[in-house]
Amino acid sequence: MGFYMDIHATLLKNSLFSGLSDEEIEQLYACLAARKRTFKRESFVFHASDEVRSVYLILSGSMHIITEDFWGNRTLVETLPTHTLFGEAYVLAEAKEHLVSVIAAEDSVVLEFNLSCLFERCAKQCRTHNKIIKNTMRILSEKIIRLTEKLEHIVHRSMREKILSYLSKYAEKTQSNAFDIPYTRQQLADYLSVERTALSHELSRLAAAGIIKYKKNHFELLR
Repeated sequence: MGFYMDIHATLLKNSLFSGLSDEEIEQLYACLAARKRTFKRESFVFHASDEVRSVYLILSGSMHIITEDFWGNRTLVETLPTHTLFGEAYVLAEAKEHLVSVIAAEDSVVLEFNLSCLFERCAKQCRTHNKIIKNTMRILSEKIIRLTEKLEHIVHRSMREKILSYLSKYAEKTQSNAFDIPYTRQQLADYLSVERTALSHELSRLAAAGIIKYKKNHFELLR
């Protein structure tokens, strides 16, 4: 249990364990074949087409969900921050292989669970597993909402509409017309499924038109 005690505080912060007592978390952890794994920036947790084996919880750092075409062109689907669970949708769907890749956005540490231990009834028949499955359903629902939000941005036809849709939604989230977005210029281009050069040109045009101000990842929306 030494390793469990080292990460106990981190587990308490994760929505996967929401509503569970210290004793229940410890009981659940005893049921799981868990191991800690470290990933350097730009290293892959798994590739698209890899066999589905595990569920992952980010203990520190962050991850990018990406897709790549035959020529290596990369699209950023989503960025996952610390305390995020991923891989569970494939397990619940009983998928044989992953459809996307997950790559470390920075040096990161994840907890890897044996998928059968997490979602199948354990030998102890513990009620804690029922709570964990309910929490997982909520996490999946929240992910669907986030992906729907992304769809709202990328369905727009013009680059300007995509950019303004994203920035407007972020201003709404932060309740401020001035904010820092979590993406570099290349990551924002990948997220919106546009070319980086074209994105930079359109941002310059928006600034010249007095619609926005920006410097690196800091933006201000102007009336």
